[in-house]
Amino acid sequence: MLTAFLACVMLAFGIGATSAWAEGEALQGTLKNGDKPVAGVKINAFTQDGAPAGTATSDADGKWSIPVTGPGDYRVDLDQSTLPADVVLTNNRPSLTPSVADGQARNVLFPLGPKGGAGSNQPGAPAKPSSFDRYADLLYTGLHFALIIALAALGVSLIFGTTGLTNFAHGELVTFGALMTFLFNVTIGLPLVLSGLIAVVIGGAVGYLQDRVFWGWLRRRRTNMVTTMIISIGLSLAVRYIFLYFFGGETRAFSDYNAQPGEHYGPFTIAPKNLVSDVIAIVALVGVSWALLGTRLGKATRAVADNPALAAASGINVDRIIRLVWTLGGGLAALAGAILGAYQNVGYQMGFQILLLVFAAVTLGGFGTAWGALVGSLVIGLFVQLSTLFIPSELKTVGALGVLIVILLFRPQGILGRRARIG
Repeated sequence: MLTAFLACVMLAFGIGATSAWAEGEALQGTLKNGDKPVAGVKINAFTQDGAPAGTATSDADGKWSIPVTGPGDYRVDLDQSTLPADVVLTNNRPSLTPSVADGQARNVLFPLGPKGGAGSNQPGAPAKPSSFDRYADLLYTGLHFALIIALAALGVSLIFGTTGLTNFAHGELVTFGALMTFLFNVTIGLPLVLSGLIAVVIGGAVGYLQDRVFWGWLRRRRTNMVTTMIISIGLSLAVRYIFLYFFGGETRAFSDYNAQPGEHYGPFTIAPKNLVSDVIAIVALVGVSWALLGTRLGKATRAVADNPALAAASGINVDRIIRLVWTLGGGLAALAGAILGAYQNVGYQMGFQILLLVFAAVTLGGFGTAWGALVGSLVIGLFVQLSTLFIPSELKTVGALGVLIVILLFRPQGILGRRARIG
């Protein structure tokens, strides 16, 4: 029933029209010098064994695209001899090796900048960031990513605390929020902030309907938690492929604040859109935390999480509280999706791709505790980014999960979790 509802929402708002975007696998990108597109630059693609896979030249908007024959690893070369005389490749990496998934149009980024940047030793050499600047940038991106994870993790933790459900379909709520934001911003043409607000409201409504027509029904039938968890895995797969069918396999950007250049704030270089997103996320997290601690509904929620039977005996409507939690979790997940879409573009798997880190944050902080989810998200987000100072970026997620394992070996209940007696 939930999958049918999501399909009807997408059909009603016209997301099905976007399925024509992805006509198979492709490599694509946009070349810009600051906010100015760079045209006439030649891009060459090769398969893993070195065979030519295609060639493209950036157009007047700096865009280029190379259709490829299927999923796999590719090498993409930027021909630096075709760059304008006043533009250079700022990271000195003219060759990149992206992986293309089934049905994916993979974005490939070549950062460009003006020739002869500040701090260069040779005329025309790009400026190289210092180790301190790199540390500062990674510290900020870690905090920004941690806030995104925290928004999703808080919903997961609250739902687990009140129902005992480990919801593997929560990542699809994150994706749904990004898709709804994309729909209202790109398809309908509303401002991004308003589109995100509408997406949060719709995400909360979807969370409420999930419990009203599906999870609540399973709960009344006294379905055991293992079975319910397996059902959530199946639901996650079904909804993800509904997204793929209607949205397509490639990633797309919002129409507002796309490729926004960063501004300097002391040692940090931050795009204004990310700074605004951080403020919105912090306000949302602080507001929910205050509501849990300082309102009657928050106290009732904590009572249900501690002991549902005792809460019901004291006059608390447990089903009403659980639906409130699902509504809140759906809204927070949608907000996480909107912010994540502005940070790294929108794709049908974006929620699924961060789901493991969300679970890691909740587990690390302590399952069922809201504050634990926030602390765990902070640890995971920072470690994922800062670990690239010491290990290859391809291993940053593995490193974060390794830290999770080590911490849980010494504190199995998580950082803020409570010891539970078993047996």
